[in-house]
Parts: sequence; structure tokens; C-alpha cells
Amino acid sequence: MPAAPRNQTRRQGTVNLLVPPPAPPATGLNACLNQLQEHWRREENLAALWQAWPRIAGAQLAPHCQPLRLQGGRLVVGASHAQWLQALRFNKHRLLGALRGAGFAVKDLVLQQHQPTPLPAFGSEEEAAVWSHHPSRVDVFGMGSCACCRRPAPAGELQRWGHCSFCQRERMDNGVAMGSPTGPAPGPAPALDQ
Repeated sequence: MPAAPRNQTRRQGTVNLLVPPPAPPATGLNACLNQLQEHWRREENLAALWQAWPRIAGAQLAPHCQPLRLQGGRLVVGASHAQWLQALRFNKHRLLGALRGAGFAVKDLVLQQHQPTPLPAFGSEEEAAVWSHHPSRVDVFGMGSCACCRRPAPAGELQRWGHCSFCQRERMDNGVAMGSPTGPAPGPAPALDQ
């Protein structure tokens, strides 16, 4: 059995007791902070990304989106609202380039909706304010017909995207964000038997 170093044993009567090793010398606050920053800069450390996030994501996206997890080169970014999630999808390649340019070894971005604060209470004034401007409201915006698929749709959706939410979803599934006119148009809606 190996023997403990002399400075880690103490003799009490006929028994040798182990004692903790002597404490390392105290380091200054500046040295501690420098060590912490070095640890942050290492790959797979989310703290460094949080610190650099406003500069990387930009003034518009950063307050509404935040990095949640970084593991195996895959960064999960959460958006506080569906509209900001759409903006993230639209800017995914640009954001990935900015992350790599800032020195983060990110191979892929996973975008998801993430509510960091609780939703407004049911029936609250805040909820009523959001709903009063929501594009899917038929009673305020009226109804229209989608130019792409001829389905009936709220006029607010048609004004926002130029087509209905079904066509918008199909375009996003095909990798075309925000209804870009250069993307393929969705096919006609299936005929309904009456």
C-alpha cells in the first residue's frame, strides 16, 4: 500500500492520521476572472456564447432569441414567439456563419419556440392587446381567398405573407422562409367532395 506524503499525515499516539493537503496559495480576483474567461472560451461552453450572443445575433434577434444548449456542435436556439422563430428560420444560415466567424464550433442549429417568461394570464389586458392585432382574426380583418391554393383564409394572413398559413407552412417545410417569391409555389389544394 502506498504511503501518504509527510505533509498529509499527522501522528496521534501510535496511529498515523491522514490530513487534507495544504491549501494552494490564494490567487487574486483578476487571475480568477481570467481563468473563468478562458474556461468560457473553450469549445462546448454555453457561457461564452451567452456573453457574445447580442453581438452575434444582432440587435433585432438577440432580445427575442437565446441559446439554450450546445452539445456535440449542435446549438439549440429558442425564440420567445412564433414570429421570432420564423425570423430565426429565415436567418439560419446567416446566424450559423456569424457563430462560426466568432470562433464557435457550431455544426448545426436547431430552432425551437421557447417561452422564457410565463404567458400572460388568461383574460388579461396584455393577452387582449396581442389578440387584437393577430393576423388570423377574421372578425377584424375579414376573409379572403389565397392566391396560391384558393383556400379561404383570414385577410390578415394574406396581407402578411401574400398567401394563407397552409401555403406558408408548406413553403417553410420546403426550406423557403417567409414566402420568398423565388421559392416554388405550393400546388393547388385537393378538391373537396361535396
